[in-house]
Amino acid sequence: MKLGKTAVGFVILVAAGIVAPFVIYPVFLMKALCFALFACAFNLLLGYTGLLSFGHAAFFGSAAYITGYVITKLGFPVELGILTGTVFAFGLGAVFGSLAIRRQGIYFAMITLALAQMVFFLCLQIKATGGEDGLQGIPRGFLLGFIDLSDTLNMYYFVLGIFLFGFFLIYRIVHSPFGQVLKAIRENEPRAVSLGYDADSHKLLAFILSAGLSGLAGATKSVVFQLASLTDVHWGMSGEVVLMALVGGVGTIFGPVVGALVIVTMENYLSGFGSWVTIIMGVVFVACVLVFRKGIVGELNALIKR
Repeated sequence: MKLGKTAVGFVILVAAGIVAPFVIYPVFLMKALCFALFACAFNLLLGYTGLLSFGHAAFFGSAAYITGYVITKLGFPVELGILTGTVFAFGLGAVFGSLAIRRQGIYFAMITLALAQMVFFLCLQIKATGGEDGLQGIPRGFLLGFIDLSDTLNMYYFVLGIFLFGFFLIYRIVHSPFGQVLKAIRENEPRAVSLGYDADSHKLLAFILSAGLSGLAGATKSVVFQLASLTDVHWGMSGEVVLMALVGGVGTIFGPVVGALVIVTMENYLSGFGSWVTIIMGVVFVACVLVFRKGIVGELNALIKR
C-alpha cells in the first residue's frame, strides 16, 4: 500500500511537471524546482540523518559561482558547467563534513554556519566572483550542442529533468540499506553503533551527498537566472532552506517539494509587501511549528493513517 501511494505520487509529480509550463509562468516554475531540489537535498541530512546544518548555502552558492565562472570565462558547455559546480560542491562537502560531524547538536550547526560564512567572505573578496555584483550574464548556451536553452520551454524541461534525477536519486538513497542505517542513527545512534555500524562514516557520506545535490540545485539556478550572487551564499539562504523543509515536512519524501513551492510562491506573490514578506514568512513558520508539527505533508500523512 505504501509503495502504491508513493508510485501514485511520483506519477502525479511527473505529470504535473510536464503540463505545468502551459499553465504557470515557466521561470517561476524553474525557480521552484531549483529550490525544491535544494530542500530535498537538505532534508536528506536533517530529516533522515538528524543533522541540522546552518551552512548549506555554501554548497548551493559556491556551485552557482563555479558553474557561472567556467561557463562564462572558460567557455564550458552548460551541462559540463553544471557538472563542474556539482563536483565542486561534493568536494567542499567532504571537507566541511569531515570537520563538522565530529560534533553534534548545536555545535554541529554552529560549525557549519561558521564554515559557510568563510565561503561568503571569499565570494565577496575574490575578484573572479564579481564581488557585490556577482557573476552576471551567464550564457545558457546549447544543451548537447543543438538544443537552444535560450528558449524558455527548452530550459524548463532541462531543469525539470535535473530535478527529477535528483529527486529519484534521493528517494533511492533513503530506501536503500544505507538509508535505513541513517534512520537508525537518527533514532538512536548509540544503538546503531552497538550493532556494528560506523556512525561517523555514514553521517559523513550523507553530508557529502546532501552537499553535492545542493550544489546541483545551485548550479542549475545560476544557469536559469544567468546570475550567481552573494544572496546564494548568504546565511539567509541556509535559513530559508530550513524553513522549506520544516513547512513541507521533515523526514518525508514530498514534504520539501511542497515546502519549497509554498515559500517560493509567497516570495513571488507577496513581493508587493516589501520587507513585510519576512514578517509574513515568520508568522507562517511559527504557525507551522505550533499547529503543523510534522509539516504540511507530514500532517496529511498522519491524517490519512488515522
